[in-house]
Formats: sequence, structure tokens, C-alpha cells
Amino acid sequence: MKPEQQNVRLLTIEAEHEGQRIDNFLRTQLKGVPKSLIYRILRKGEVRVNKKRIKPEYKLLAGDVIRVPPVRVAEREQELPSARLDKVQALDAAILYEDDALIVLNKPAGTAVHGGSGLSFGVIEGMRALRPEARFLELVHRLDRDTSGILLIAKKRSMLKSLHEQLRDKTMDKHYFALVRGQWQAHQKAVTAPLKKNVLASGERVVRVDKEGKPSETRFRIIRRYREATLVEASPVTGRTHQIRVHSLHAGHPIAGDNKYGDAQFDDSMRELGLGRLFLHACRIRFYHPRLEQTMTLEAPLEPGLQRLLDKLPPA
Repeated sequence: MKPEQQNVRLLTIEAEHEGQRIDNFLRTQLKGVPKSLIYRILRKGEVRVNKKRIKPEYKLLAGDVIRVPPVRVAEREQELPSARLDKVQALDAAILYEDDALIVLNKPAGTAVHGGSGLSFGVIEGMRALRPEARFLELVHRLDRDTSGILLIAKKRSMLKSLHEQLRDKTMDKHYFALVRGQWQAHQKAVTAPLKKNVLASGERVVRVDKEGKPSETRFRIIRRYREATLVEASPVTGRTHQIRVHSLHAGHPIAGDNKYGDAQFDDSMRELGLGRLFLHACRIRFYHPRLEQTMTLEAPLEPGLQRLLDKLPPA
């Protein structure tokens, strides 16, 4: 991979970045540079703030002048091998909404939100390749790799902070479509089982209902009944790992195509009808847009394959 040499840069911190850690700031400025190298130049004092050495946890102040030393950064043309160009183009086509502070994406199933754990490519890497001029691009929240649907990406730090506050305060509403096994009972409007995350020796994350787990709540609403399945709308009140999948299983109705928490016989029958993925889709989100000063509601349609499956299912 051909490298290029940057010159020393002096960056003045605007109010937009006040309060951000210097290490996180450098990661947005030095795209393509390994985190280990960023921490190395910080430890060696090559990065200066107002001509002084600082620690990685230093929080920026408006008006700070940052000295960014020359580093070797992979040329942008080489960042994405041709095998990934189709994925990047698919992300471009999946943008539902964009303004100067926010991107709303209908994330395809099978694409991780970020690289790591053996994956070198994810949504955020792809979006940074699509928007090389963007000085700031960060995920607001996450979706499982096999889950499709609405994903928020902040283009401004102020937007990221506002949306994170809404997530913490539970004022952001997220809704998912899930096709589950069997007949969901009308009285089962919420599951409040506590969830505990375990990491296996292989590094795989598995979540279980456990009285010692974290408080968790998912609300459910029946959308349509089929002979052997139910399409439900799930609304997570809390945001635990695999929450909807495990709460559905706990209610006795595992989600179709779930290779971790699903039912093999049910999955086989759905596979015969053409399902090749987890049937979990983030379909709608409602949040307050601080720059527009208004509440926004955005929807992401089901991908054609999921809709074709529903059309094949015999009604109850």
C-alpha cells in the first residue's frame, strides 16, 4: 500500500469540538492511521496543545491550537479495495436523509456498523470514504451486523452529543419489525426480563436472561398474524446488546433466521420460502433535531426479499 507524507498541521479548535478527548479528535483527523500510532505520537509528545505536551485523555477547549505531526496515511484511492466498492456504493444508495449535521441510513443486512473483530470494513469506514470532506463522522448508535434498517450518523459533534442525550433520557423512539415463530399473544405487550452479557472463550457475545443482569424492557405490538408466525413491531426502551432477539426468545417466540437465539425447525421452514437472513429491521425512528428545532420521524422500508417472504406466508 503506497503511503504519503503529511506536513505539520496547526489546527484551531472550534466550539464544536470543545470537550472532546484529544485521542478521539485525532482519530477523526487522521483517518487510516492505526490507533496504536496515534497513542504513540501522543506519548512521545509529538502532538502539542498550545505548544505543550498533553495526555490522551486531555479534553479540548475552544481556541486550543493543536500541532499535528507528519504521519504516514494510506492514500484514499487505496483505502478501499475494488472488492468493497460495491458495498460503498450500496451505502450511498441507502441514504434516507442527509443535512449538514446528520446522515440517516437504511443499513443493509450483513454489513457491520464498523470494522473490527476480523472485519476491516463497516458502515462508518464506508461513509468516511463516501464523504472524505467530512471532518467529523461518528455513529450515534449501533445495529447488529445481521439487522437492517435505520442508523444515525452524526456529522457534527454537537449533533452527536444531543442525540446521545436523547438516548440516555429515553426520548428517542426506535421501532423494529420482527417476524417471530408462532402466535404472539395479544396480552404480551412488554418483556422486562433483565439481560446479562457473556463473552465465550471464542470471543462470541451471548446474552441471556439473568436475574443479575441489567434491567431491560422491550414493548411489542402485533402487526399481522400468519399461520405459523407473527409480524410484530418491537420498541426497545433500553438499549442492551441483542435485546429484541433475546426478549423475543424469552417470550417463546424466537425471531426468524436468528442463528444465535433462533429455532432451527422454524428457520428451516422460513429458509425454504426464501429467507436468507435475520428478520429484524429497524423500520422507524423519532428524535429531536436540534439544528432544525423540530421533531423528525423517519421510516425505512423493508428490503424486497423480506417483503416477498411475507407475501408467501399463509395468513392465520
